[in-house]
Amino acid sequence: MEMEERFTELERRIAALEGMEAPTRPETAGGDFWALEGFKAELAEAGPRGADGGVLFTGSVRLPTEERYEWQFGAFTERLLDEDWAETADSFAALGHPVRLRLLREILGGRRTAAELAELPETGTTGQIYHHLRQLTGAGWLHASGRGRYEVPAARVVPLLVAFTAARP
Repeated sequence: MEMEERFTELERRIAALEGMEAPTRPETAGGDFWALEGFKAELAEAGPRGADGGVLFTGSVRLPTEERYEWQFGAFTERLLDEDWAETADSFAALGHPVRLRLLREILGGRRTAAELAELPETGTTGQIYHHLRQLTGAGWLHASGRGRYEVPAARVVPLLVAFTAARP
């Protein structure tokens, strides 16, 4: 075992003993900033449009339901700063409630019907759950797939996990 691998394993074991979550990162042969370095090369190839930089997020996800999603998105800084950020307020507002976040997590985990979601403790009445589901559906975080079934649209799975990751302290 290489020194870095041994150190990471020791950190994981210590964190488990202390009851803390160990910091993790994907193990890659490309170094700590492999995605960033590749993106910077892409920005350089974009010429003047890429001169101010950009943002890239990507993910490869397998949910507990065995569904798999791969997704990436990149945007130039200039475009992002020129957009009207107020247009995203409803999307962020829909994520701004603990019950809605719980519902999203449960739906990603496989509970797809309103009835299954209503069985969860501390999520409120059936009427309150439907209110939250409407908010999430209206903002595009959920899609009603018929017969009281809900799913996170494929194009929103990785962005949802990125938003959650970015919001963590």
